[in-house]
Amino acid sequence: MTTVASDKIPSVLSFKGVGPRIAEKLEKLGIETLHDVLFYLPFRYEDRTRVVAIGMLRPGMSAVVEGIIEYTQIAFTRQGRSRRMLLCHLSDGTGSILLRFFHFNKQQQNRLEKGIRVRCFGDVRFGSASKEMIHPETQVIDGRLSEMEDSLTPVYPSAEGVHQTLLRKITAQAIDYLDEEDCLQELLPDNILDKYQMPLLSSAIRYIHRPPADADQKKLSEGRQRLAFEELLAQHLSLMSVRKQISKCNSFVLKSENDLIDEFIRRLPYHLTNAQLNVIKTIISDLDGSSPMMRLVQGDVGSGKTVVAAVACLKAIQAGYQSALMAPTEILGEQHYQNFISWFEPLGINVVWLSGKTKGKSREQVLNLIESGQATMIIGTHALFQKDVNFKNLAIAVIDEQHRFGVHQRLALREKGMNNIPHQLIMTATPIPRSLAMTAYADLDYSVIDELPSGRKVIKTVIISDDKRPEVIESVRKSSKKGNQIYWVCTLIEESEAIQCQAAEDTAVLLEELLPELKVALVHGRMNANDKQAIMQSFKEGEIDLLVATTVIEVGVDVPNATLMIIENAERLGLAQLHQLRGRVGRGSEASHCLLMYKKPLGKQAKQRLSIMREYNSGFDIAKKDLELRGPGEVLGTRQTGEMEFRIADILRDEYMIDDVKEVATEMLNKHSDRIHLLIRRWLGKSDRYGEVG
Repeated sequence: MTTVASDKIPSVLSFKGVGPRIAEKLEKLGIETLHDVLFYLPFRYEDRTRVVAIGMLRPGMSAVVEGIIEYTQIAFTRQGRSRRMLLCHLSDGTGSILLRFFHFNKQQQNRLEKGIRVRCFGDVRFGSASKEMIHPETQVIDGRLSEMEDSLTPVYPSAEGVHQTLLRKITAQAIDYLDEEDCLQELLPDNILDKYQMPLLSSAIRYIHRPPADADQKKLSEGRQRLAFEELLAQHLSLMSVRKQISKCNSFVLKSENDLIDEFIRRLPYHLTNAQLNVIKTIISDLDGSSPMMRLVQGDVGSGKTVVAAVACLKAIQAGYQSALMAPTEILGEQHYQNFISWFEPLGINVVWLSGKTKGKSREQVLNLIESGQATMIIGTHALFQKDVNFKNLAIAVIDEQHRFGVHQRLALREKGMNNIPHQLIMTATPIPRSLAMTAYADLDYSVIDELPSGRKVIKTVIISDDKRPEVIESVRKSSKKGNQIYWVCTLIEESEAIQCQAAEDTAVLLEELLPELKVALVHGRMNANDKQAIMQSFKEGEIDLLVATTVIEVGVDVPNATLMIIENAERLGLAQLHQLRGRVGRGSEASHCLLMYKKPLGKQAKQRLSIMREYNSGFDIAKKDLELRGPGEVLGTRQTGEMEFRIADILRDEYMIDDVKEVATEMLNKHSDRIHLLIRRWLGKSDRYGEVG
């Protein structure tokens, strides 16, 4: 039977040879405890279990050879400044090989003298005249029988000051711990191990760290899958635990007539798509219940998520409560504010705006309107969850572009709901592959708006070098003559917003000179909110032909007449941002184009990104490619916070496990809840950021 025992875990400081300085270096690799050592897996293996005849060596091999040193000499390098080298010629009767050492001392030189028998391990390459090993590991054989390794030698990811020898020594000690009772508790129940034909955790770890010389690749793979499954399970359980605790809390029951919603939809100048209507129906059903809604709505650029969010807010307002929408940037928040004013004020709803830049009497007035309940639709930035913001009866919080906020910030809005937890609607225009969404947002229900409004045409994307700038400017002139509007985006050139804005200003001046017949305007992040809004409104109303901007226009701008987007230094941007920017055009019925201008030379990764943009238009396809290139931490914008960083699991490789992980998580929650804390602690440790629910 598998058993659950104590969760006391030894520190690496209890290992032989590990003092405070070494422990500090290991900590940088994420190694602090016995479990961390056991889960720090090798990325490849070296076969040191047998000696290979020198005559059998081929370039690219890693091998153990043994022979007699025929002679040694000191030579000098020819490249750059002369450096001394120690050269040892080793022979075993089947052939000879040159051992080349660039770093050596007198003791090492004396040890490797003529006539000495040496065993060494290294990578084989062809030098100018013979086979070579550069800096091989060497062992003098002094007549005693020297035993070979009895298992493959693991090679671990390392860092400065942490060598393979140290990692192998502490791993050997950690494996010895496995023989002790309760060192590594088997937390998966027997029936789950049997159902999915998984090895015991301790057996899998032992095999991975010290596979035999004739290691079975299938068994190695099964061992890694076993660990990856448990890690994904811990991540899922962590979020599910939050969900379970929240579901026990009370929220606002928003059962009411839908008159406001019907009137709002009737006033829209377009028809909602079937995908929007389906998501709206689901949200209304959620809000009729007493448990807090926790729903993620994902939709590609231009799919109409904001209208869906507006319906959710109206549901709360009609029932007599407040709604709030939180945006990640001022410009996106301001765009939402203008949209909601145009939608809600004709319905008699008071819409207010709050950001970090709202100061003095204006701020005091807005805070009073929120606290008194006179403001029923509140739109803002992260300022919404500051301590001095007191809602009268906040029933629903809409969070736009979730990946730009930390998970803690999202959960912090719960505290604004007084006695009841507000419903939460999370929106993202950053398409996330299903596997990643199910892993990162396991505490949320998941809806997708997978349909664009009718009449939308595919945006044609062209990659062009910036030495073709005259042709690009001519394209702008031709497009404008047809009555279309154009975006010209200046991306970040250095890590300075001031320099970025200056570059945009210089570009605007240059384009005004080259295109005097066009009305050119500039918008960037350092302008005050009123000026930005005035320019965006003029562009929207067709008074501006060419809008030069920094990436502040990435989200939230909807100008159907804009059909051409030029992005300078496109190679500097990631796929998600490029896709968001491209999505500013193609919003009308006219054919639209996006020109990605790059500076030569183009690096390999940048070339891949631009090619993906040219090949794919679907945000979901681009997101999957983005995940392949960058990994989950960067796609979700969480790499700096330590969230979504897996030790062993890989979202792409292990996607097939996700459904089984969900099934096992449900069983664990229902039948084995005593093991959940231990599983989460084992894999998330101090980063268990979801375990506490207030």
